[in-house]
Amino acid sequence: MNNLDLINASFEMSACLFVLNHCRVLMEHKETRGVSIVSMLFFTVWGFWNLVYYPALGQMFSMLGGVFVVLANAVYVMLMITYRRKAG
Repeated sequence: MNNLDLINASFEMSACLFVLNHCRVLMEHKETRGVSIVSMLFFTVWGFWNLVYYPALGQMFSMLGGVFVVLANAVYVMLMITYRRKAG
């Protein structure tokens, strides 16, 4: 077990919680003003890359945390699309 992997995995899991908080706020406000969907798509794609990169480094805990971040980002992007369609 690598301590650096555990530390990074902790950051990944924390990021997931913060993204889920964004989802909660978006569901309350039901509008996406001031947030770029392009930025969120970038971070989602980067998250998918991490799912390839972390195992190549042998960082399985980070990869597991990365799975949760990717899922949370995907939910956020879907919510953004949903609320933009309703507003337009």
